[in-house]
Amino acid sequence: MKKSLLFFIAFTTFFQAQKLSRDEIKLINEGDLHLALPIYQSTDELQHRTLLAVSQEIDPLDKNTAVLVDRMKLALLSTDGGVGIAAPQVGINRKVIWVQRFDKPNEPLEYFINPIITWKSELQNLGPEGDLSIPEFRDLFYRSKVIQLEYVDLQGKKHTEIVEGFTAVIFQHEIDHLFGILISDKKKKQENDEYLKVDAFKKSDSLGR
Repeated sequence: MKKSLLFFIAFTTFFQAQKLSRDEIKLINEGDLHLALPIYQSTDELQHRTLLAVSQEIDPLDKNTAVLVDRMKLALLSTDGGVGIAAPQVGINRKVIWVQRFDKPNEPLEYFINPIITWKSELQNLGPEGDLSIPEFRDLFYRSKVIQLEYVDLQGKKHTEIVEGFTAVIFQHEIDHLFGILISDKKKKQENDEYLKVDAFKKSDSLGR
C-alpha cells in the first residue's frame, strides 16, 4: 500500500511538471495559429530572461504541444537561413526543438520533444555558429563530432539515434538553449578552457582507454 502511494505521488508530481501554465497556453495560441510565433531577442531585457531560463519537459500528447511545434516550424521558416530553433526562442521554456537534418536526403526539418543527449564523443570539431536570438553575433565553437540522442514524438513514442557532423552541432546548439545556455556566454567560458588538438584522420585510441 505504501509503495502504491509513493508511486502515485511521484507520477502526479511528474505529470504536473509537464502541464502547461495558463500563460504558456495563451502565448502558444496567441493570434493566428497559422502564423509564426515571434522569435525572442537577447537585446530585449524581458526576452533575454526567458532565453536564460532552464526549460521543463512538455506533455507530447497535450493538444497545445502540437500547436507549439507547428508554430515553431513556421518561425524557423520565416528566418533567413536558420537551421534550428528551440522553444525558449519563441517564449516558451519547454523542451521542444526543430533541427534541419543535413544528414538525411533532401535535408528535412524535424521536431524533437524532450530531447536529451545521452552520450557525446570526446573528439570535437571547431566550427562557426550564429544564433537567431543574438543579432550580428557569430564565432567559432567546439562541439562533439558524434552524439547519441533520445526524444519522443507527438504520439509519445520514444526514439534513440546517433547523429554526427554538422547536424550533431545543431542538436547541441539547440539543446543548449533548453538549459538557458547562449553561445555568447558559452564563448566567454570556452576562452578559459583548454582543448587537446586531435587529428581526426588518425584512428582513435579511445577504445583502448
